[in-house]
Amino acid sequence: MSEEKLPARAENFSEWYNQVVQRAELADYAPVRGCMVVRPYGWSLWENIQAALDRRFKATGHVNAAFPLFIPMSFLEKEKEHVEGFSPELAVVTIGGGEKLEEPLVVRPTSETIIGYMYSKWIKSYRDLPVLINQWGNVVRWEMRTRLFLRTLEFYWQEGHTAHATEKEAEEETLRMLNIYTRFAVDDAAVPVIPGRKSNTEKFAGAVRSYTIEAMMGDTRALQAGTSHNLGQNFAQAFDIRYLDVNNQLQYCWTTSWGLSTRFIGAIIMTHGDDQGLVLPPRLAPIQIVIVPIYRNDAEKAQVMPVVERISRELTESNFRVKVDDRTEVTPGFKFNDWEMRGVPLRLEIGPKDVQNNSVMSARRDQPGKEGKKSLSQDQLPGQIAELLTDIQASLFDRALAFRDAHIFDPHDYEELKEIVQNGWAFSWWCGSDECEAKVKEDTKATTRCIPLDQPGGKGTCIVCGKPAEEKVYFARAY
Repeated sequence: MSEEKLPARAENFSEWYNQVVQRAELADYAPVRGCMVVRPYGWSLWENIQAALDRRFKATGHVNAAFPLFIPMSFLEKEKEHVEGFSPELAVVTIGGGEKLEEPLVVRPTSETIIGYMYSKWIKSYRDLPVLINQWGNVVRWEMRTRLFLRTLEFYWQEGHTAHATEKEAEEETLRMLNIYTRFAVDDAAVPVIPGRKSNTEKFAGAVRSYTIEAMMGDTRALQAGTSHNLGQNFAQAFDIRYLDVNNQLQYCWTTSWGLSTRFIGAIIMTHGDDQGLVLPPRLAPIQIVIVPIYRNDAEKAQVMPVVERISRELTESNFRVKVDDRTEVTPGFKFNDWEMRGVPLRLEIGPKDVQNNSVMSARRDQPGKEGKKSLSQDQLPGQIAELLTDIQASLFDRALAFRDAHIFDPHDYEELKEIVQNGWAFSWWCGSDECEAKVKEDTKATTRCIPLDQPGGKGTCIVCGKPAEEKVYFARAY
């Protein structure tokens, strides 16, 4: 890894991001345009995200399954709004095994249609409901402008698909999953998000209502970090997903879908990263603690290494994710920079003096320089480390929240809104009309990010047209 400095975030955020992804060895460009190779360090971070979400899904009664990558074209055409929404992004297979296929197959952009087809076979009675299935997999959407993690042709995600007996249950499920995403973002990723409803023009193709968690990145742009959709009976009617109710009457099911993808890795990088590279929240970091032994000769090495090995073992047995950097071909200074670039939350340095003093020197990634360094006693080290990591997790969230709140404004008029969205978010009354939404987008490139669930109450006047408005919405430029 090169020791060249990263571009400053403040000067070139986009180039800073691209270099961090590659130099921290999270991902690399694939030989196929718009695709990425997720490297082991990046995949380990994704596995920790998966584990945090999967635990929450299972605690709420969801189970995992796997559905095919290929979807018959006719399936997508059954739900009109859905096919219109996705048609520009489809990758279509027309030849298989050297033969032209009777029906083209779409490489899944999302699985509502094929799962809807299967549900129509499996669901017969009210006793079969609810069906709560999630799938972990990859999808393909033919994007024109791509960026590692944020927008690639192929990406990894989970997609939940559920079927319910009533509209009320489907809406409860949609909001339950939105809340799970919110809790994951806040508690595990230390990313403050705003849960809310998408506008009609921004909702998922084929949904009755779409909900989202929106996060502010370090350049003040918004990122849609997870979505949950109430599909009403649209897909149930398209795929004939029906059940016999308690009165022996045939009824259409009410369905939902919800997903969070590897794009969330981009959210973590852009929320917490600094000019030294990645800063990872301890709960998701692939390596929580890196131990750097420091010695100048074999005699010192013989003193230091047994202590390093003992401490590494103690911390690993206490369920911390630990790495000992015992490379001999690079200096301790190089190692410090290297692990800072990779965002490891805590570094422990152990040299001959530490061995004599029964101590270790700790360095927090979230507080560079002297303020983040602290000498710890080797006795009861796991307890001290647990406290430090808890504190780092909390401080990352608090810092991100303070940054976000300092860049959200309530403009007095439309002219002020146009200025604000160049470098922040506007939280404004909106009449709900497509025309006002389109005008903001045309004039500023900002879009409605979400109508937050937490509304101030009362009524106001639309920031764009001045007509009466009942809800406030966030306008921002987005990834």
